[in-house]
Order: sequence, then structure tokens, then C-alpha cells
Amino acid sequence: MPDEADLVDRDRLRPFLAERLGETDQFGVERHDQGFSNETLFVTWGDRELVIRRPPPGETADTAHDVLREYEVVHALQDTDVPVPTTVAKHEDSDVMGCPFYVMDRLEGDVMRFVELDRFSDADARRRVGEEMVDTLAAIHTVDVDAVGLDDFGTPEGFAQRQVDRWTEQFEWAFEETTAEREVPEIHRIGDWLDENVPDESAHALVHGDYKLDNVIFAPGSPPEIGGVLDWEMSTLGDPLCDLGWLLFFWPDPEDDLTPLMQTMAPTFTQDEAYLTRGELVERYEDRTGVTVENQRFYRVLAVYKMAALGEMFFARYLMGNSDNTLYQMMEDGVPTMADHAGEIIEGERPL
Repeated sequence: MPDEADLVDRDRLRPFLAERLGETDQFGVERHDQGFSNETLFVTWGDRELVIRRPPPGETADTAHDVLREYEVVHALQDTDVPVPTTVAKHEDSDVMGCPFYVMDRLEGDVMRFVELDRFSDADARRRVGEEMVDTLAAIHTVDVDAVGLDDFGTPEGFAQRQVDRWTEQFEWAFEETTAEREVPEIHRIGDWLDENVPDESAHALVHGDYKLDNVIFAPGSPPEIGGVLDWEMSTLGDPLCDLGWLLFFWPDPEDDLTPLMQTMAPTFTQDEAYLTRGELVERYEDRTGVTVENQRFYRVLAVYKMAALGEMFFARYLMGNSDNTLYQMMEDGVPTMADHAGEIIEGERPL
């Protein structure tokens, strides 16, 4: 894990910020230790709290988790109904931090990752958490991309098919390393089913790419209100129901028997009384967008397939000695478990 010295040169960052925000005597930097991709730094600049997003150290320009693309979408959404942090600046060169980066204001509030916020523990608040998640997703999917300058932000035609192809390729890469330890034959059946069931037509919209509870921040106070949507690095133009399927994967229902793996990946408190069920999330999404959610099994299976592919890559990196993360090791059994999960959705054993 890189430390702060690997990520920021304070002597170079300070004049960059001073030129844009004015001088200050109070300047601090702290690395945020959550996440698996782009690096997040919390910066104190006088009485202003900032966030810097940059790629991990050692990445090349071609593979550096394009933070400038993330900046582009967050900046474009500033005056829309989608809650996002206020952008401050971007820097495309490597002279300040050794890589491109961007700066935004830090939002006040809380992220619900695995623990329910005490202030949201009553029935009304629990219902509102789900409603906020759906309403904000609907706001993302109904953005006028032409009006905000994102009309060339991706190629929505054929998006779902490309997702199937992409994650199949990731499996193939990982299997070169992992099959010597164990095989996952069910994954091939899942991939074939997805390939045969890609919807002929789909809506085109801005998609977030990783929309779930721990990628939004809830503003202080009650009732629950999303103050900002975070982590836009996977965003593009595509099929919005892929976002919905991803949200549903990370939203356990009360009757779900969660495996130990899922208990480490998804919040379990959505199983508690008064939280919206997956079916209720879909109904509200249809109401807010005017879109009828057809082929829900495809999008839910695709979400599991994507997560399983990520898991298989994690396991491959663990076997290569590139990570000692406990989650990566858990994927030896976790990916076969997810393959079974996807198969149960296909067979109708896990309805909405």
C-alpha cells in the first residue's frame, strides 16, 4: 500500500493550490485508505476541505484509471439534479504530482458501507434510504447528455454486449493463473447464457458504472438525503439497466441467505425491517424514469458475472503474490459461490 510520500509532493502541490485558491498558513494532506483503484487524498487548505483524486503510483498514462475522465463527468453535472461535489481544478500534466489529477470540495456527511447510521434506524428513514438511492439513480439516467456536453462520452450502442465480452475476457485472463488451483465450470455456462440473452434493444443514458450504497455520501441530519455521488471512474454512455442490476446485487433482501462472502461485500442491514426490497426498488425506478424494466434476469446475472470476474482477477493476483488482501484470497471459494448465485437467478430461484 503506498504511503502519502508516494502520492503527493507537498512542496509542489502547495503553489498549485495557492495560485487557484489564495495563500494560507493551514495546509494538511491525509491519504484516504479505502478503495481499490484511484487514490483519494484529503486536503485541508485554510478553512476549506478539499479532495484530490489521482491514479495509483506507477501507473502509465495509458492505464492510469483516467481521473481526468472522472473530472469531466463530475464537472459536467455541476448544475444538474445529480448531486456531485463541486469541482475546483484539474491538472493534465505530471509536473506537480507525477500524474494527472483533479481537485474538488470535500462533502460533509457519511458513507454507509457495512453499518447503518444510527440517525437512519427508524422505519421512515430506512424507506427513504432506498428511495434516495433510486431517485438519484433516476436523476443520473435522465440527464440530458447533449445539454451538459457529454454527448460523446461513450458509445451506448451495443453496450450490454460489450460488457459481456469484456468480463468474459477478464475471466480468460484470470483463468490462465487460477485453473491450476481450481476450476469454475459453471462460469462458462453463465457466460454462454448472457451471450444468448443480450437484449436486442436498450435505452441509452449516462451510466455511473459502480452505483451502490458505499459510493454515495449522505448529507448530515435527517431525513436521509444523498449529498453526493462519488467514484465516477467507470462512467460512460450505455445501458442504464446495467447500473440498476449492479445496485440490486449489493442490496440483500430479507429472505436472502447470505454467504460469508456476501457479508464481506454488501451491507446486510438492507435485510432489516422497513428497507425497500429489490422489487420495490425496481418499481420505484420504473415510476421515476418511465422505463419498464424488462429482462431483469439478464441485468442481475450480468452484475454477478462482473463481480465474479473481478473476484477471479483478485484471486489471480493473490496467487501471483501481488496482494495479501484477505478478500482476494477468499475468492478461491467466493467466485464459485457467485457462479452458483448467477445460476439460481437464471433458473428463477432468486426472484425479485
